[in-house]
Amino acid sequence: MNDKPTFASAGDLTQKKVSFDELGHGLYAYTAEGDPNSGIIVGDDSVMVVDAQATPVMAQDVIAHVRKITDKPIKYVLLTHYHAVRVLGASGYENAEILASDMTRKLIVERGQQDMDSEIGRFPRLFQAVESIPGLTWPTITFPETMTVWLGKREVRIAVIGRAHTAGDTIVHVPDANVVFSGDLVEYHSACYCGDAHFTDWPTTLDPLAAFDATALVPGRGAALATREKAREGIAMTRDFLSTLYGSVSESARKGHSLKQAFDDARKVMDPKFSSFAIYEHCLPFNVSRAYDEARGIDWPVIWTAQRDREMWAALQG
Repeated sequence: MNDKPTFASAGDLTQKKVSFDELGHGLYAYTAEGDPNSGIIVGDDSVMVVDAQATPVMAQDVIAHVRKITDKPIKYVLLTHYHAVRVLGASGYENAEILASDMTRKLIVERGQQDMDSEIGRFPRLFQAVESIPGLTWPTITFPETMTVWLGKREVRIAVIGRAHTAGDTIVHVPDANVVFSGDLVEYHSACYCGDAHFTDWPTTLDPLAAFDATALVPGRGAALATREKAREGIAMTRDFLSTLYGSVSESARKGHSLKQAFDDARKVMDPKFSSFAIYEHCLPFNVSRAYDEARGIDWPVIWTAQRDREMWAALQG
């Protein structure tokens, strides 16, 4: 391992191979080897895209894949949460309604610009044609906890099931096929990004997701989970990642260890199990920082800025 890792994912310049997998009738996963995923739901008269990608130019590749399977209009884009890599491509979907939870909109108001500036600096490859982004993405329709959208006869249920990856996470369930799009509530062979997380809540929030016993699940990152067994594995893997991380950091905080000590302690238990996961090195300093805050009683995640990113990285990884 490099003694001085490149900041976040600034050194990750390798383009990933896109996969487009059908998980049920009219249900698809757009994945790319650990890059952010999108989901596609084709109804009788229109299409919903779950998560927009990071720029309008990058969204065009999702749209091109949709056009290979249907000419129905993309009527809705559902944002599972507010993070820039998920939402800033929304303007690429012309005439689509942009759906998000009320809390996701509140988080965009509170910290959207800081998150945009921060994420572009952390992972420039994911922001291809960054100049094409017209600004922050604002939902056109929001909902407090649940919403049902009908794509003709096809029912799509959208729900906020609890705080986890962010305070406004939204999942999508298509009942006729029992397929779930989890956003970053679940990752598969990819590190959970926990810089804005609620560690104490997240495992409990996974319970109603697991209760679907979905026939297939599209995680936020990683390969589509195309069977019940794989979906269960993805949820269990996410639980293990979270419990291992927070268990270590909360114990360090209880002992009065410094943030740097907590980071070093976390590596001892995390590296053997998870160091091969996508974006692991990128996420770990942000994850430990947030876990350390929460363990010391800071319930609401501190806003990340481009400056705070660099200062934290230098303190832990420099």
